[in-house]
Amino acid sequence: MGDKIEIDIYDNIQSKPFRKQPSKPHNGPITKIDVSPNGKYLVTYSQFDSSIFGWKVEDISEGKLEPDNKTIKINLNIFSGKIEQICVSDDKKLAYIRDKRLGIIDMKNNETESNLQSNARYCTFNLKGELIVYGILQNRATIWIYSARTKNGKWVCKRTYEIRKDSKFIGTSRDGKLYFTSNNFIYECNILADKSIRMFCNYENNENNVKLMNKISSNERFTCLKTKNKITIHSIVLDIPIASLDINNDDQIYNFMKQAGLSNLLLPLLGKGAIQNCIMRNCWKRCLDQLKQDNKLPDEYQTEDLPNLPYNIQTTGEYAYGILDGYVWKIKLEEKIPKMDFTSENSDEIIENWYFEIKKMHETHYKTYEYLTTHLLNPYYMSIRYEDISAEKFKGKNMELSHNLIKWKIEVGHKNCENINLRVYKKINVSSDKWNLICNKKGIEKCNICYKPKLLNDNHIILLTTTGIYIYYFNEVIKSISLSYFYYMNLDKYSDDVEKLQDNYKKVLSNQILPLPNYDSFKLNDRASYIIDNKESLLIYGTELLSFAIKEHKLELIDKIYKKCLSHFEKDLGNNRMFLSIISCMMPLLNKYYPEYISKYSIETNLIIDSPFYNIKHQNDNLHLYSFQVINLTQSSKFKMLCYNYGKTYYILNTIQQSITQLTSFFNKISTRTTNSTIPTIIFMVPYIKFINYPQIYKWSSELIKPQPSPFIETINKNIYKTWNGEALINFKWNTYGIYYYMIIWIMFLALLGCFTAVATIPQLYNNEDIRKQLLITSIILGFIHLSFEIRQIIYNPIEWIYDFWNLFDIIAYLLPICTSIIWLQTNDRNDHVIQLLSFSCLFLDIKFLLFFRAFESFGVYFAIIISVGRQIIAFLLVLFIIIISFAHAFYILLLPKSDVSFDKRIIDDDPNNPWNIVPTYNQVFENGSIDSNPFIIQPPNENTNMFIDFKTALFAMYKFLTGDSSALSNWSYSKDPSLAILIVLFSLLIVVYLMNLFIGLLNNAIDKDNDRVSYLIQKAKILAEIELFYLLPNQRRWKTWFPEVIHYYADVDKTREMVKEMISKGEWNTKEFPKLKEDLLDKLNIQPVDEVSLRNLLEEIQKMQSKL
Repeated sequence: MGDKIEIDIYDNIQSKPFRKQPSKPHNGPITKIDVSPNGKYLVTYSQFDSSIFGWKVEDISEGKLEPDNKTIKINLNIFSGKIEQICVSDDKKLAYIRDKRLGIIDMKNNETESNLQSNARYCTFNLKGELIVYGILQNRATIWIYSARTKNGKWVCKRTYEIRKDSKFIGTSRDGKLYFTSNNFIYECNILADKSIRMFCNYENNENNVKLMNKISSNERFTCLKTKNKITIHSIVLDIPIASLDINNDDQIYNFMKQAGLSNLLLPLLGKGAIQNCIMRNCWKRCLDQLKQDNKLPDEYQTEDLPNLPYNIQTTGEYAYGILDGYVWKIKLEEKIPKMDFTSENSDEIIENWYFEIKKMHETHYKTYEYLTTHLLNPYYMSIRYEDISAEKFKGKNMELSHNLIKWKIEVGHKNCENINLRVYKKINVSSDKWNLICNKKGIEKCNICYKPKLLNDNHIILLTTTGIYIYYFNEVIKSISLSYFYYMNLDKYSDDVEKLQDNYKKVLSNQILPLPNYDSFKLNDRASYIIDNKESLLIYGTELLSFAIKEHKLELIDKIYKKCLSHFEKDLGNNRMFLSIISCMMPLLNKYYPEYISKYSIETNLIIDSPFYNIKHQNDNLHLYSFQVINLTQSSKFKMLCYNYGKTYYILNTIQQSITQLTSFFNKISTRTTNSTIPTIIFMVPYIKFINYPQIYKWSSELIKPQPSPFIETINKNIYKTWNGEALINFKWNTYGIYYYMIIWIMFLALLGCFTAVATIPQLYNNEDIRKQLLITSIILGFIHLSFEIRQIIYNPIEWIYDFWNLFDIIAYLLPICTSIIWLQTNDRNDHVIQLLSFSCLFLDIKFLLFFRAFESFGVYFAIIISVGRQIIAFLLVLFIIIISFAHAFYILLLPKSDVSFDKRIIDDDPNNPWNIVPTYNQVFENGSIDSNPFIIQPPNENTNMFIDFKTALFAMYKFLTGDSSALSNWSYSKDPSLAILIVLFSLLIVVYLMNLFIGLLNNAIDKDNDRVSYLIQKAKILAEIELFYLLPNQRRWKTWFPEVIHYYADVDKTREMVKEMISKGEWNTKEFPKLKEDLLDKLNIQPVDEVSLRNLLEEIQKMQSKL
């Protein structure tokens, strides 16, 4: 591994007070500073003497830090390079990189380990104390994860990841998430959860503005990433970038930090600039004042002049750490930044300048900040707790609430205290006592305020009433009060019951964020235009608003939401794809009430991509309509992990593996050159965002009985599967998990089929009592297993289960073998009754075996035709059946014997319908040629002699006549019974000739209509839905790798060109939506753009000419 780095450790004298130390910890200026992930320990490095010093952070809340008892000096004789990076964990493990070599020092027990990696480029500790190292190994970018617990004093590599060649590592966050760039997109990878998400599209992505170790700051709601001179803020909840800040625009950052409340996230990314200097000067002054007040400020700083601002400042969100006179100072930032001013030190000027700056802002820019603050960023707004609300019962009196220069006045009507008005006043300046009325609003009618209102900040007030939660927002620029949030709660009946009111409000306000407005919230407050006009509000509330519009049949509102979602996506294809989820998630309701929107959406979003341009790649394999998700930017390698941990033992095996890999690659290249089979492919996106996702909140018990469906489960619409998008969606599901579970189900059925068929068919088995019992018991167990899934389907949706024709075969195929096996075990006799049951059981089992082939396209198309055609002609078959019954009834009346007959005793009469009179008779012929009039031999009649004795057999006789067998009517003389002849002629002409030929024609038309892949894909979608709901576990239905939010697929360029040309020829190529994107697609496919107006006129002329012919 190379030479070892020599490390000298010196004990510092700590017996004397720190302020009396004769020398500074380092013998030169401090070069680097690093804080542990949870802020428990801090280290400094001085390049002057190659010393590393530890500092106690937790012992002091603010002020000058005390040094730890160890100083580490790294010998400079071996390596000439300087230390490039240092990082430290919470348990005092220090890692550093010098000359691309990684070294680790345990500052608690002086253990050292050097040269763990010889090509390390970056290292950091995560919150769990694990060491994350990025480096280059054998020309492949690799990430190593070392365990926080060492083994025999050595660090153990837990996991290794090879980064894909089209991806580039750019940094990590403090919680251990990795960030990559790939094809102009920034990705976040959580290796612990094995989950990756695409954050945003970086349109200016190149080698110069996305570099390794870019600053990243994140919390549970937002991720802020600095690339070059820009800070992008990505909302984890909405999955879109909500703001992009220019690092050189101090005014923009100033206003955003003031309003948005994200100072703790943005401050670590700002670097040295005017904003950070202003903040640090304020915090530094207040820090010294607080220390002086608490008598903790060292004597050398007890002066009137402000000491110099610390340099080399590093912020962690809550604290800032800086260097002053060779020592580290800890400065508290929490709760101070939102209250301070960046331009003045006077408190009056702070408030006045703030409002002055707001007025100077452009109104449209201010609205952007207003929306972000109101709906997304404001920490108070997003996490209001019940404990924060005053428990004091509101007594129906007018009251005033003031903050800084703003005062809110709540006026309650005198009649039953049901009318509430809001007024906002403002002072000219702090010293003035005069309040000027800015605006007022007639607020809520017919409700009572339950608890004392509360100001969330200058601009927001919350009211808890009997009709729900109201949050009003005061807009300083346009001087208006608007309702920014309303959640309906019907609490009128509890207006006098304090405990009930408290319980209801606690349930709502106990969550981390306020709940989304419910159906009644939109119904009682017309805020649709306010939500639609704002991008972030639409993404938050759009799904509920669209649901409300559909249920209330507001077509204009539905159309506005639909167009706005497509418009937002079109404006920023790379970052705004989540707006399509508003439409996708409402597919079940649209399918129920307005299915034309599904057809419209399917056509308009066909062949699109969530990128500003299309990309054509040459693939060695035929990947047409092969679906995938961009999720695994790293590939785990357990074999290489063993090599790193056990070095020499696995070195030879690693060399062998590399040799095999190189040989395989060599032969693949030769094979590719000889076959010359590179296929150009283009990538498209399935526009059904979040269409296959299940609700994240669930209970195991209820999910096993009646699982919650996804929009995919509830939406069966042909228009979804008419395009490649639907087929690619089905392919992804089938290839990811569907085929594996389907084969398992099939194998289990084959076990049932094999056991039961063997015992029913092979004499050697059913004659052996022991083997017979074992096979029958196994058949019963397997049958009940399959039957249990059918019962779950019946419980889930009994009507839909009955409507599916194949379910009848399933239930019979499972019930008959179970019942037959139980009866055979009980009787222990293979009698006629058991034999009949065995025959029907094997019949349905064999048919069920055949039905498994319907999941495969070669067979499934025919099964789909059978069902779809059967549904179309079922009415015709009903009419035909009624006509057959009518003729059977007529023949029954005509040919019914006049009296009761017996088949055991001959009855002699003149009834032509008597079975004894129509049976064949044999007379004796004498030698002279005469025939004896008395029958010599008479064939006894039976039930089939005259099938019209019973109406059931008469009906069966008509069925035989329909199939061409007229033997049931051949025993009568047609010349003697003209009525019989007339009925036969009528039946043959009407039924056999006319209706049956008509039936064949209808079948041909129905087959031509449904002889496509759409019916097959719908059938396959139902199979996948059944697997998801009843065979996957509840947690499996929430796996992002199986049920991603976004799916992409490859398409053959040649087939895509044919598809587009076909769409153009049919007039289906619509360029009204996404014109630039479709223009780029035509350019990539080398197709000349078409004039849609001329093409449409030409098609209309052709249709008119065809109609005249």
